[in-house]
Amino acid sequence: MKTTFFLIAVLLLFNTVVAAQTSSEILVLSATVKDKVIPNAEVIFQKNGAISMVEYTNASGIVTIPQKYRDDPEMIVIIKKDGYSPLITKCPCGGLTYAISPTLQNLDGMRIVLNWGSTPRDIDSHLSYAGGYVCYHNKEASQADLDVDDTDSYGPETITISRKEQGKKYVYAVHNYSDRTSINNSNLSYSSGAKVFVYIGNTLIKTYSIPRGKKGNIWIPFLVDEMGNIVNVGDFKNATTWQGVKTILRNYRFNGDNSIVSNSDKTESTIVNRKGEQEYHAGNLESAVSLYQNAIELNHRNGQAYSNLGLAFQKLNKEAEALWANRKAIDLAYGNSAHIIRASSYYNIARIYEKKGQWADALRNFKLARENRQHDAYDKGIQRMSEKLR
Repeated sequence: MKTTFFLIAVLLLFNTVVAAQTSSEILVLSATVKDKVIPNAEVIFQKNGAISMVEYTNASGIVTIPQKYRDDPEMIVIIKKDGYSPLITKCPCGGLTYAISPTLQNLDGMRIVLNWGSTPRDIDSHLSYAGGYVCYHNKEASQADLDVDDTDSYGPETITISRKEQGKKYVYAVHNYSDRTSINNSNLSYSSGAKVFVYIGNTLIKTYSIPRGKKGNIWIPFLVDEMGNIVNVGDFKNATTWQGVKTILRNYRFNGDNSIVSNSDKTESTIVNRKGEQEYHAGNLESAVSLYQNAIELNHRNGQAYSNLGLAFQKLNKEAEALWANRKAIDLAYGNSAHIIRASSYYNIARIYEKKGQWADALRNFKLARENRQHDAYDKGIQRMSEKLR
């Protein structure tokens, strides 16, 4: 059935969507409504040491890349539109399509957006977790949906988790459907240019670019562990059917992130984090968030940067983002002060849930805070939530 649809899609859409932009243009679509173009989106072209240039998408959702930025691997593109999360990506971007995500409302929601190039024409998003499985064959599951399925290049393919359940692991994968019968081919890695954007709340939290030189028609860029932490994976597997992908993801066991962070990146991450703290104390919260995120990009094990990021998000009333950052700070806490970091992070999480009226979630996190450290504030929180739940 998918093959038939694919052939129809090629005939009907090849001269519209695929040919909608040239190699000097970018097409901006909605991540959640198939083929919905986004007009009048602000597109900022940036490069270190150069003045930024701002353009806007036309009525067809297309923007022309300024001449001096075309095919420049050092260029960064930022796409903004009211009601959508800003998208930030590295280029070259000419001839590509990018999909922007409407703001998520649920504290524990997550949106995963896949974009790629002209080939392979059809690659699919898959999400596996206890009690649910989402892909083109099964678009709706418990508190998760495939919003958009694309079969004619570029994407997006979008999965939205309306509410991530604590205690469950979520494994996300990209499957090269076009080359599904070719085992250990490198088409997905070499030619797709696939990027996966992960959104929480109003923020693009993580971006994964497919590594080149890998063999396999399945790419597993990340998973979300039982505590809600996003864990980098970067694994490649093979399957000839969607059921085969499902079996792999259902039984997937990750041995941990063995990626190496260089000493120079660790040092630079510490320096950037301190700059973020300076901006935070000066009241420049957006700048602080950007610097903390840069520190994390340099060293994804920088627990202090995650803790600081959580505080900054909380000050900006970005509760969903703050939950994620605090959970990651808990996961990375180590050393003599680990119990203090965990306790304060659980407390921050509890206060967010309390503010939203989610009493049971708040109570659970107040208790976890107290398990790590005794404090009157934790006891008072437990008492307040216990009274609310009577």
